[in-house]
Amino acid sequence: MSDYQATLRKHRRLAILRHLEQVSGYTANASILRDVLNGVGVGSTFDQVTTELAWLQEVGMVTVADHGDFVIAEATRRGIEVARGEAVHPEIQRPSARRL
Repeated sequence: MSDYQATLRKHRRLAILRHLEQVSGYTANASILRDVLNGVGVGSTFDQVTTELAWLQEVGMVTVADHGDFVIAEATRRGIEVARGEAVHPEIQRPSARRL
């Protein structure tokens, strides 16, 4: 994997967690997440989103309910902490400081 692809993957993971942190119930489906990622300049296919959700679940950042073409992700406490920059993971881009 190229350095660019690795960086893009880290940004994709962070963007997923940041979106989940901002929505009611910390929950969204994969199709919405794909649209959100594309909207913030992190071009993503449905397969890329579901692959990252599986990885994020593996490391304890989200829980995933897979209903075939309909996949629902919910951020865990650890995922929210990473989204806010309160915790770090070497394979997820650290968020930049937010203005208050």
